[in-house]
Amino acid sequence: MSYRTVITAQELRAHLGSEDWAVVDCRFALDDTERGRRDYLQAHIPGAVYAHLDEDLCGSKIPGKTGRHPFPELGAFARRLSAWGIDSRTQAVAYDGASGSMAAARLWWMLQWAGHTQAAVLDGGWALWQESGLPSAGGAEFRRSRQFVPQEVREILATADQVEAASGDPNYLILDARSGARYRGEVEPIDPVAGHIPGALSTPYEENLAGDGTLLPPDALRRRFAELIKSVSPENVICYCGSGVTAAQNLLAIAHAGMGRGRLYAGSWSEWITRPERAVAR
Repeated sequence: MSYRTVITAQELRAHLGSEDWAVVDCRFALDDTERGRRDYLQAHIPGAVYAHLDEDLCGSKIPGKTGRHPFPELGAFARRLSAWGIDSRTQAVAYDGASGSMAAARLWWMLQWAGHTQAAVLDGGWALWQESGLPSAGGAEFRRSRQFVPQEVREILATADQVEAASGDPNYLILDARSGARYRGEVEPIDPVAGHIPGALSTPYEENLAGDGTLLPPDALRRRFAELIKSVSPENVICYCGSGVTAAQNLLAIAHAGMGRGRLYAGSWSEWITRPERAVAR
């Protein structure tokens, strides 16, 4: 059996130590980019390797051209997966410490992009793992390397030009995963311009979650997104956020609801606003 959206803590525990299972700790904090690594070294799920959002799940940032967390070059990402001991036979499981597992969802979506669907996010993340009294380990861990051969699925990503064309097309739907206040342009704590992409609908990722940080059941997620998506084809649903991280959690929720696979605008708002001629709505 393979896991392709989420996996529970008890399900993961049953496979700890399995050669063909790779666990990746994605804990990361925007206000302290080294905190996740420190927390990992102190305690993590046994056997887990560490993924740093800026170093491992992002490419080069070009001021005035890219967003805050651009995708890496596919070959570089494939080499990183190989170093983590992931190949076509591997069940990959990502987790982090934030509510909603945003960085873990980012890795999950990047694996989809690289053609590896045998990947899941630990439901409830590190917090629920600890609360369940499950084992932990300290220090850095490494897996024996494997050869990951990427099979790029380019159509699950959207460029800024594609988003601009979709913003006025009724056959497309653009979803903004940021908070309602940021979407409306009332506040903007990170980026220099406030507002949202014209035509986008506010879809805060937090509304996908239960009180314990796990995803809502598939039927509840299906009801939520059915009201938004309506008759739009899943492949024409484009998700974005501030920098292409939390938007992946919306994509995870849509997939977990059994509604298909949308698209990620990885550059997101922080890339959109690098071109002053692009429209901004508030």
